Amino acid sequence: MKTSIKKRLVGNFMLVIIMSVLILEVFLINAVKKYYYKSVEEILSNQIILSTDFYSRYFSSNRLEDIIIDDIDVFWRQTKAQVQILDLKGRVLMDSIGASNSFSTVNTSDVINALDGNRGTWIGNVEYDTSAVMAVSYPLVVEGKTIGVLRFISSLRNTNRIIRNIAKVLLIVGLMVIIISGVLSIFLANTIIQPLREVTTVAEKMAAGQLKIRSRKRFDDELGKLSDTLNYMAEELIKKEELKTDFISSVSHELRTPLTSIKGWAITLKSDKLKDEQLLKDGLDIIEKESDRLSNMVEELLDFSRFVSGRITLEKEEIDIKDSIEQIGKQFQFRAEEKNIQYDIYYDSNLPHITADENRIKQVLINLLDNAFKFTPNGGKVTLLAKKNGKNISIEIEDNGCGIYEEDLPYIKEKFYKGKNSKSNSGLGLSICDEIIKLHEGSMEIKSRLNQGTKVIVSIPIKGVEGQ
Repeated sequence: MKTSIKKRLVGNFMLVIIMSVLILEVFLINAVKKYYYKSVEEILSNQIILSTDFYSRYFSSNRLEDIIIDDIDVFWRQTKAQVQILDLKGRVLMDSIGASNSFSTVNTSDVINALDGNRGTWIGNVEYDTSAVMAVSYPLVVEGKTIGVLRFISSLRNTNRIIRNIAKVLLIVGLMVIIISGVLSIFLANTIIQPLREVTTVAEKMAAGQLKIRSRKRFDDELGKLSDTLNYMAEELIKKEELKTDFISSVSHELRTPLTSIKGWAITLKSDKLKDEQLLKDGLDIIEKESDRLSNMVEELLDFSRFVSGRITLEKEEIDIKDSIEQIGKQFQFRAEEKNIQYDIYYDSNLPHITADENRIKQVLINLLDNAFKFTPNGGKVTLLAKKNGKNISIEIEDNGCGIYEEDLPYIKEKFYKGKNSKSNSGLGLSICDEIIKLHEGSMEIKSRLNQGTKVIVSIPIKGVEGQ
């Protein structure tokens, strides 16, 4: 069965409150009981000390048996409690209410302590009273020698009744506290549950596709942070949706353009009227270039699909990064001459070997250099610099082209994102490059200023090669 958060909150609140009240009730009732019992004990102790002191002063010359016969009232003159006098063997010599038979033996803890020369207290039940009694015993001492025990006994009936009445009051107060706390716990639970329900409702609507709805933030707490997170998520989803739509539109257009060109030239080349060999050659060249363009786009999309699904794997091996840089440099030399771009390559002669997927590293460099040439006008400058930087190989590709708008820079590596100056087919190139570098446990940083140029810094760790 499903249990609501409200029920769990109220249940937990009430469990804590009930346990706290019960513990407090037990503590208070015990404290009251100890207080009243202590009061009775002190009264009896004061009375018995006064009686024994009176006996020691004025009747110590008389034998205890003579006092019992002639002046027994000297012992209960100071108290209303039951009075017993015991000899050194614990036998009852006298009982003020006649409850104990003569010479019956009492061996309770209070009597034992008194025979040892100390005051003793005992609480227990007796045959002649339905309520518990408290007995206080004290030694009768003459010239430093114990000659008997004086014992005062008081019923705890009235004391227990007072304690029970106080306990009832405490229990009623505790019950009222539990009821009031229960009502307050429901109210407090509602202050948490109601905003949570509102956030849940908003989240459900967002899940249903209503991304423009927003969660209202009530307090600056965990629920407020959850509302902010939901709102931020909705905004990001809207951006992603727009990027996705733009991507589909852009890819559709980019695919349609070469396909239209290929189909048009295919129709032209099929015509029997075509006699011009140069025109035939030009048409076939265009078909080849457009096919390559389509192939590159499809390969880019396949790479993206592999990265998203986590099926991309690297074939790492020890490579000489200088060879890869030289090969890529030669590949773009003709393009640099064609656009009259100053193209310079610098690298340290002692660059160490690294463990990496050479084809993927070349893919990154080609993509970054292609962007640099694409955004650099005729007569511009593109530079590739490779150097050792601590435990990393740092590769910097810099141009003095049109640059990137400042508002585009934080998102330029995101999937499908195409900035204002973008000439990308799909908006996936930089995203794929970033993923490849991350798989090598490296980093890719992009710095740019509008109309001044762009610098891309790729950092690849040197590791996995013996001696590095």
